[in-house]
Amino acid sequence: MPSAPEELTFTAYAGDGCTLLAFDFDADQRQNLAGFAVWCTAPGGLAHPIYNRLSFAGGVTSSTTPQEQADLWTPTDRAPLQRFHWVHFPYTVVPGAYTYRATAMLYGTPDGSQLIEGPTQELTVELIPPNEAHFTLGFTRGYVSSQAYASRFHNAPLAPDPQTISFDTTPYEARYSYLGYDARRMLFAFLDEAIADPDATLDVFAYDLDEPDVISRLEQLGGRMRLFLDNAELHTRQHTDGTYPREVDALAVLETSAGAANVKTGHFARFSHSKVLILKRGGQAVKVLAGSANFSVRGLYVQSNNVFVFDDPGAAGFYETAFNQAWDHPMTQFDDSPIAAGWNAIAADGVPACEVSFSPHTDADISLDKVADAIRDATSTVLFAVMDIGDSSGPVADELERLKDRPELYAAGTTQSLTGALKTTTPADPNSPYVPFGYLKDNVPEPFHAEFGGGRGQVIHHKFVVCDFNGATPVAFAGSSNLAGGGEVENGDNLVAFSDRQVATRFAVEAIRLIDHYRFRSAQYTATENDPLMLQPQGADWTSSFYDPTSARFAERRVMAGTA
Repeated sequence: MPSAPEELTFTAYAGDGCTLLAFDFDADQRQNLAGFAVWCTAPGGLAHPIYNRLSFAGGVTSSTTPQEQADLWTPTDRAPLQRFHWVHFPYTVVPGAYTYRATAMLYGTPDGSQLIEGPTQELTVELIPPNEAHFTLGFTRGYVSSQAYASRFHNAPLAPDPQTISFDTTPYEARYSYLGYDARRMLFAFLDEAIADPDATLDVFAYDLDEPDVISRLEQLGGRMRLFLDNAELHTRQHTDGTYPREVDALAVLETSAGAANVKTGHFARFSHSKVLILKRGGQAVKVLAGSANFSVRGLYVQSNNVFVFDDPGAAGFYETAFNQAWDHPMTQFDDSPIAAGWNAIAADGVPACEVSFSPHTDADISLDKVADAIRDATSTVLFAVMDIGDSSGPVADELERLKDRPELYAAGTTQSLTGALKTTTPADPNSPYVPFGYLKDNVPEPFHAEFGGGRGQVIHHKFVVCDFNGATPVAFAGSSNLAGGGEVENGDNLVAFSDRQVATRFAVEAIRLIDHYRFRSAQYTATENDPLMLQPQGADWTSSFYDPTSARFAERRVMAGTA
């Protein structure tokens, strides 16, 4: 809940090991507002200030060096945050309550050399929020192409060259643990649980499959595993250099360990695109892992992805029905099967209220109309991270494109084109251009010094939309579906609608984390010596757009802080 003494409102939303902090300030007092200072106290620790990469003293440009950037990082009581929200991601995260103290900093001198503390408010939040008893949700960091990875791991590679499906991952463990974060931990815990129980079996839908530790765990299951692996051309066709996709090697290894009868391949009309593990005991499905993350080096350690686990026979049973439909019948019959005919409600204690849909369908509207309707009916926020809405079709793409015409909403998101260009869409710039991903990878405009580009394919690999996360009826849509009309009638996919505030909030924080990360990089890309990024002095009126009812930033400020 927001806390609001006098002029200052301060609130916080728990994400996956991070916190979205939001502020609001009385309009009558804003002319003297220099920004917000924040201190954080970790469980059992001492209060320390959050640092700002911008300051009053020096500007950041596309040519700022790493050392210059490090020298500019300044505590927020001297370089306040000149924005109304901030995502705090501690260097390390531990269980327990984190205390945040926010202070509205006021100008003491026109140049910002002296600041005065204004109203202060304090609150606590769990950075590792408690999960539902039978449901967990986690994310990859998706920060391989970032200053954080460059600083911590010096852009160390993620695999040997050439990469195989059996290289020793020991030297990469620290990098993998950091980048894979909770998604990796959840995936390996799921596989290890199946291995440890000799009575358990595992059914697997896999699309990309080349992570050595995943493959070795599947090998250990032997005949207790059934694998349905995508065999579309990108996973089977010989490369121009004479090599084959690593999925060809994975298929051969797992056919040997599990037996050829326990391995099948297929791709529906286009792809078998789900990434699913189904744990069974006594032949009955009891637990399922799904989400957007492929079981690959790229899926876990390069891309922004999510993973969720239902420890519930009802939820697992729906996924098992879809698996058996693909396994036992011609793939051309899937869209006419009962499991593909509509949404399937999941209702159990300890599980968030949700429904799941499986494709391909006879009509994309079977699944996508629900998402489009939620976007159309949203009253406060629509946040998203999806692949390539610009080249998509169907009702979801249509509604996302219409967001720029709805200034009453805080509507923002991140997407990436099939060519690799990255785009963020925000209320202040709904028609923002694509940011060339080559800039993020190759152009070496410090401080993103020689960042690791991550190879081919998408970096923004999420497929989620969140509507009204802090409103009366929050909902989040996530899964393997690309939310495109063509995919819903051609691909084997799954999509879950979560009507749950905690789940919606965690997806919303993830969306804002990505927006802020890439928007700053885009801004630095265009910053020059004559127009650097730096804090604004008194008289610059940096707050004006946030208090202008005709500006979408007005909705952003009020919605985030819960004062709308």
